[in-house]
Amino acid sequence: MKAITITEPGGPDVLVWSTVPDAEAGPGEVLVEVAASAVNRADLLQRQGHYEPPPGASPYPGLECAGRVVALGPGVAGWAVGDEVCALLAGGGYAEKVAVPVGQLLPVPAGLDLTSAAGLPEVAATVWSNVFMISHLRPGETLLVHGGASGIGTMAIQLAKAVGARVAVTAGGPEKLARCAELGADILIDYREQDFVEEIRKATDGAGADVILDIVGAKYLERNVRALAVNGRLAVIGMQGGVKAELNLGTLLGKRAAITATSLRARPESEKAAIIAAVQEHVWPLIADGQVRPIIDQKLPMADAAGAHRALEAGSHIGKILLVAG
Repeated sequence: MKAITITEPGGPDVLVWSTVPDAEAGPGEVLVEVAASAVNRADLLQRQGHYEPPPGASPYPGLECAGRVVALGPGVAGWAVGDEVCALLAGGGYAEKVAVPVGQLLPVPAGLDLTSAAGLPEVAATVWSNVFMISHLRPGETLLVHGGASGIGTMAIQLAKAVGARVAVTAGGPEKLARCAELGADILIDYREQDFVEEIRKATDGAGADVILDIVGAKYLERNVRALAVNGRLAVIGMQGGVKAELNLGTLLGKRAAITATSLRARPESEKAAIIAAVQEHVWPLIADGQVRPIIDQKLPMADAAGAHRALEAGSHIGKILLVAG
């Protein structure tokens, strides 16, 4: 089969469409013929040599895919050859075929085409687990999403609005903020021109955000805590702004606030399966009835993974960038 390999750590040109050994479905796995995969920032880090796959995972990039089941491993029930599926992966999505643990498999939601479904599993699992399962966002509360125009951000806006929350976003420039508004964002903050702490306080009569979903990390830590409401919850899911920062614990204590930091890729399969089951229960019906959808910015050929990485690094996209088979 063919897959995107990383010849050495480096820039996008190290991504090469190569012949590799065929993937096979082991016990408790299904083999999926990939119709499309999606590009995530973790893929960029892996390409640069900063984010190795977990032990036992495929060495090829790609943390989600959509496609058709072509084989069942021993012990698999409830799925059949020919089923159209999408899946959360620990790696291997940039390939013609990938083996997927059965607990990380999802049916393609009703009303959604197979290719677009490739842009769902990673963002849906990340947002649902962090914003709802961990941070317990409730109707009427305010969610602040950093990077509102990203794949994660566009999904977070839609899900929060679907459950009756108020949504604030940060994004760079009027075009991205306008797209966030189209998806339902109530409070629009241009991080290049405005102080998000000041703006969120103005918009909430001084109360602050009940939940903050943060992809930036260290650079925003102190300001995020200041932007939180009493009993607020800060969910850190990225480190684009660094890994080390100072924090006044008195401010955190005074707000009786909580900080969590999670990653999805390295979690045990049992935890991923629990998240995927929750996503299918709570998110899939919202997609089926049209309240939520993946926002797809570009579709490129799978062999042009280098071009897709350049597009993601350029930062002008809104939503997801997909790699499509054929």
